[in-house]
Amino acid sequence: MDESNQTIVSEFLLLGLSESPEQQRVQFWMFLSMYLVTVVGNVLIILAISFDPRLHTPMYFFLANLSFTDLFFVTNTYCLQSQNKAISYAGCLTQLYFLVSLVALDNLILATMAYDRYVAICRPLHYTTAMSPGLCILLLALCWALSALYGLTHTLLMTRVTFCGSRKIHYIFCEMYVLLRLACSNTQVNHTVLIATGSFIFLAPLGFTIMSYVWIVRAILRIPSASSKYKAFSTCASHLAVVSLFYGTLCMVYLQPLHTYSMKDSVATVMYAVVTPMMNPFIYSLRNKDMHGALGRLFLGKAFQRLT
Repeated sequence: MDESNQTIVSEFLLLGLSESPEQQRVQFWMFLSMYLVTVVGNVLIILAISFDPRLHTPMYFFLANLSFTDLFFVTNTYCLQSQNKAISYAGCLTQLYFLVSLVALDNLILATMAYDRYVAICRPLHYTTAMSPGLCILLLALCWALSALYGLTHTLLMTRVTFCGSRKIHYIFCEMYVLLRLACSNTQVNHTVLIATGSFIFLAPLGFTIMSYVWIVRAILRIPSASSKYKAFSTCASHLAVVSLFYGTLCMVYLQPLHTYSMKDSVATVMYAVVTPMMNPFIYSLRNKDMHGALGRLFLGKAFQRLT
């Protein structure tokens, strides 16, 4: 494109998934409802774990941090629809940084939780020393550092990209694939780094999680008692469900070439950006007696103890 005919984009328009006013109103109330449910659910998980000494264990320590990450993530990605849908270039890159960083952080925390379940089931006698408070904090700090570096890398690379022409984003937030498709400069470096870093930050933890569950299943199958097998598996079921939901929606979006990205992938992105954080509290508390008890004590206090 001739440089004299280029108009450099200084802001973007977040149009949501539709430009129809009627559909936008429906989407507004739908996303607002989902956002409020997500906030309430994750805040309750954090409060229940924080105020109940029975839940001060590595598994719930990481769960509280996962809920905090989901809370931060959905707040970053949710955009209230208004008459002015414009977002500045700097604001869009800021949102992109937190989006990329928090997705990576979710992924790393889930892998760390898989390691916790592996130690608890495969090496129960060493669990207290292998998952000491100091190590848990160190693992969490490493997750935060890697995810922050990952987000910073892609955000800085995005500053090299030139945007001109269309500034419409048919999304509720600034998403990397969408921005790259709006670019009018060469994005080959972005694609190469995305594949290289993505393989490390996503595929490596996924492989680690799969291997952890292979060893967990082998250990469970060696347990002679059926009730003990069920109890051991039930401690992993919630985490396994969340991992499946997270990677399932993520793979629907990103395991494809950029040029094939379409509106159906926008809906899939909303699934992992909005639906997954909303479902996590329900999955972890649905059949978890410890969490039921903690929530009961949080709301009813001593009255709940008398009832139980």
